[in-house]
Amino acid sequence: MASQTPPFKPSPLDEKKGGLTFPCEFVIKVFGLASDEFKNNILTLVRKHQPNLSEDAIQNRPSKDGKYVALSITVYVASQEQLDTIYRELSTNPHVLMAL
Repeated sequence: MASQTPPFKPSPLDEKKGGLTFPCEFVIKVFGLASDEFKNNILTLVRKHQPNLSEDAIQNRPSKDGKYVALSITVYVASQEQLDTIYRELSTNPHVLMAL
C-alpha cells in the first residue's frame, strides 16, 4: 500500500492543478441559514467523501444577527476531481446558499 506524501512536502509525482499540489489540505467554506439541520446536512455530505473528518476540522461562525452561519471545513483531498465532486454536491444542496 502506497503512503501519502504530506501536503507540506509534495513529491514530483503529485498532481498539480489550479495552483494546488495534490494531495493537500483545503478549506471549504459553506454558508446557509443557521440551524442544526444545516450543519448536520453539510457534515453528512462532506463525510461521504471524508469519512474520518474530525470535529476539530470544522469551524462554525454565525452572522452578526445569528440568522446565517458559515462553516469552514478543512478537508484532505487527493485530487482536483475529489474536490470538484464535493463542491458539485454542495452547490446543488438546497440548504447551501453559497460554497467557496
